[in-house]
Amino acid sequence: MTKILIIGAGPAGLTAAYELLRQPGEYEVVVFEESGVFGGISRTVNHNGNRMDMGGHRFFSKMPEVNAWWQEMLPLQGAPTWDDKQLGRSSSLQKGGPDPEQEDRVMLRRNRVSRIFFKNKFFDYPISLKFETLKNMGFGTTIVVGCSYVKSALFKRPENSLEDFYINRFGKKLYSMFFERYTENLWGRHPGEISPEWGAQRVKGLSITAILKDMFGKLLHKKNRRVETSLIEEFSYPKLGPGQLWDTTADEVRKRGGRILMNARVTGIRKNAENVITGVVYEQDGSIHEENGDIVISSMPIRDLVAGLNDVPDEAAAIAAGLPYRDYMTVGVLIPHLNLENRTTIPTIGNIVPDDWVYVHDRSVQMGRFQIYNNWSPYMIRDIEHTVWMGLEYFCNEGDDLWSMSDEAFARFGIEEMVKLRLIDSADEVLDCHVERVKKAYPAYFDTYRDMDQLRAYLDSIPNLYCVGRNGQHRYNNIDHSMCTSFEAVRNIRSGSSDRSNVWNVNTEKEYHEEDKKNEIE
Repeated sequence: MTKILIIGAGPAGLTAAYELLRQPGEYEVVVFEESGVFGGISRTVNHNGNRMDMGGHRFFSKMPEVNAWWQEMLPLQGAPTWDDKQLGRSSSLQKGGPDPEQEDRVMLRRNRVSRIFFKNKFFDYPISLKFETLKNMGFGTTIVVGCSYVKSALFKRPENSLEDFYINRFGKKLYSMFFERYTENLWGRHPGEISPEWGAQRVKGLSITAILKDMFGKLLHKKNRRVETSLIEEFSYPKLGPGQLWDTTADEVRKRGGRILMNARVTGIRKNAENVITGVVYEQDGSIHEENGDIVISSMPIRDLVAGLNDVPDEAAAIAAGLPYRDYMTVGVLIPHLNLENRTTIPTIGNIVPDDWVYVHDRSVQMGRFQIYNNWSPYMIRDIEHTVWMGLEYFCNEGDDLWSMSDEAFARFGIEEMVKLRLIDSADEVLDCHVERVKKAYPAYFDTYRDMDQLRAYLDSIPNLYCVGRNGQHRYNNIDHSMCTSFEAVRNIRSGSSDRSNVWNVNTEKEYHEEDKKNEIE
């Protein structure tokens, strides 16, 4: 029986394991997970009965295969959630689906609300052109924005950087207001230093033109309108947070005979003289172990993967060693009340603002975003009627000033920024807090990333290695894209195909799947 070793128990790794084990007796599967939890950055942390989502994960995909997979693991709700019942809100229900008030293995349908917080005012994200937006910007700024956009439409810049990419689609004024500062905060680099490829993958078809089309489509009640991913209005979400999906998947993998080793950090990948991987070396409970195998599927960071391989050419080793990452820190803060006034038409428990997360564009703070977990799922909060559970998100580099703070100092720092932003009046209001850190959360598109094609060619020269997932491909993938890389890898393993282009081409604008007409939002 072919033995397959999978490095990482995040979305890509667990998807691969489950897909390989669909047919019993076909493969022997062993999964190695460095930490003690499933899901990678898509995990859920439970602190004193209040759950935190590391980074905010909306479950939305244009790929039917992914939606069917999610439905298989966590069926869509068939009855209203607690908060929808209390507020008389409507939501999408699936006939015969589970009742979230009675069962945990359920996927909720939630309204998508995300806005930008800029100069103590809310702006839609993505930017809309409705009256409230123009009012908040002011007449003079609105005129400058319009002229700037017309100029960018008439005189396109060569797209040599992410800055060029944004200006071509939004104009220089909107770029300077809503993209430049946030992007620099996220990556620690000015957009002028970042490859435009990041925008092509993350922003895709979003532009002023797309926003106008969507706005007029709503006004005209146009059916079958094509909606960019960033403009979706509803998404799926596991009842107990994103980690629930991967906990469930891990259970199913084990039921089907898969072996999952937790707290098992892979430190080496052994190749023979023919450049074929023969097994991996891992550390667990302070001891070093080896596991032989026929095929390796890796979702570990490429930098670590290549560092663990023997006999790597100097040039490939240098490219991998130079690949940059951005790390992530968040502090969960429990408060009795949030100062932000809900001026929307969306009712919420406690009349808090209805946002899932808010992008912070205030230059006086380092906070990148804040999440309001109450709005993700009412079941994430221990006492949703009397408390608001928030996540303050920061982007940093391992070892820098933020990362080096103690948990207590970092929590104080975040809470002080909450006061500065007038989210709360005083630090004394905080009832509880908890700090989490995620290494290599965001693969970055600068430095040696420019030579990624060369490194990919080397990795593809190893016949029994498949690189999948966000860090496994050094690509800023969403969950569905990470899963699709594993779908493709498993197809190749089953068919015996030596071509890896289908795996690498997931989530590349020019080559991977066409939009699925049957799956567009109506």
